[in-house]
Amino acid sequence: MAVPPPSLLRSALRLLVYLLPFAQWPRPPPPPPPVPGPGASFSVRDFGAAGDGCRYDTAAIQDAIDACHAHAAAAAAGCTCRVAFPPGRYLTATVRLKSGVVLDIQSGATVLGGTEIGNYPREADRWYVILAEGARDVGITGGGAVDGQGLEFVRRFDERKNVMVSWNKTGACLGDECRPRLVGFVGCTNVHVWNVSLNQPAYWCLHIVRCVNTFIHDVSIYGDFNTPNNDGIDIDDSNHTVITRCKIDTGDDAICPKTYTGPLYNLTATDCWIRTKSSAIKLGSASWFDFRGLVFDNITIVESHRGLGMQIRDGGNVNDITFSNIKISTRYYHPSWWGRAEPIYITTCPRHSWSKEGAVSNIRFINITADSENGVFLSGSKGGLLRNLRFSNVNLTYKRWTSYEGGLADYRPGCQGLVKHGMAGIIMEHIKGLEIENVNMRWADEKSWQWDNPLDFRPSTVNGISFRDFHSDLYS
Repeated sequence: MAVPPPSLLRSALRLLVYLLPFAQWPRPPPPPPPVPGPGASFSVRDFGAAGDGCRYDTAAIQDAIDACHAHAAAAAAGCTCRVAFPPGRYLTATVRLKSGVVLDIQSGATVLGGTEIGNYPREADRWYVILAEGARDVGITGGGAVDGQGLEFVRRFDERKNVMVSWNKTGACLGDECRPRLVGFVGCTNVHVWNVSLNQPAYWCLHIVRCVNTFIHDVSIYGDFNTPNNDGIDIDDSNHTVITRCKIDTGDDAICPKTYTGPLYNLTATDCWIRTKSSAIKLGSASWFDFRGLVFDNITIVESHRGLGMQIRDGGNVNDITFSNIKISTRYYHPSWWGRAEPIYITTCPRHSWSKEGAVSNIRFINITADSENGVFLSGSKGGLLRNLRFSNVNLTYKRWTSYEGGLADYRPGCQGLVKHGMAGIIMEHIKGLEIENVNMRWADEKSWQWDNPLDFRPSTVNGISFRDFHSDLYS
């Protein structure tokens, strides 16, 4: 395989040098990403694909993938083969991506996901338009698009939040989130997704599950802004992941690491643009195992319901996380969406009364600028303290520009739900160790009465606070 472009390596090195003084222990930089070379190429047209958007091309696409896989397997280890999609619209049921195969969806080509339950496997955890399981050296590229036709799953359109179709009557899954995801890599090694658009998922968009060495760059993700559960990138139990130069514009969480079956570590996300009606970056809420060694740098968050979030609900611990060089704009949306316009949000309350509490420690917020309709919310719990938080060079500007109700603290999911609470610049609960250095807080003059005070905390639950160069003032 070819080495990564020099510009990407230089960017990774600069980021490592910048963050080194804040590291809690030595750790290597992310591994070099796999960059599949051109190799052999098989066109889906040669296998009978119509590309007219009406007839299903599933068999032709799968035959091309299988032939490409056989070619790659016969070649030298680590070689890849491409399956080419010339311009056209390729309607398909689930196709299975295999080791050594890269889908080359060319500019002007779109892979369309089917909208019938018969288009997907019997098991709900395999409901994807494109699925790779246990594969190595796989990817998607080409400049084209994968489209889940998510609007076909809307039962009732609503500007507040769409009501969606659910396939739960089949018994394959429960609740109101029974819809197919768009692209999934499950138990894979050396995953590379780049230069492709992922559009209109019916449910989660790009799902990375128990993978090692994943590189995602120059990807555009678009989901309907009023559709719930159309997350941008969900990373479950996966390690050594790099996300860079991505644009994510969607209704639900944009970049969302989770832990269901094992820990998640060494995730780096840089140089991204995000807009969402939920959380731009969120750890959890699935958090049964630990998160460690995550870096989020040079990210722009626009008109989102929540900026940087952690919802730790299931006993996993969070340690050594850095958020740096981030611009945030958060605003209120309808309260059916989780979030209350917080630029930064951390909670560790247990999901259920019997759930274990996880702790959060060694979290750094460096060079953060936020314009928000609500304040920072830092809420640990008795058994899940927030420890050693650091805010350095942070500028917070608070002003109202929507008409939604304020004065509510949002502990969802589980916990206390929505609770009436005075608005403050920073709300703090159950913290041991908080360092605030060069933090500027500004308040809009016309509606400053909505905020009770800059800092809201009870000394009985918040200890070890250090302030240096903290400023609070009005602005016109």
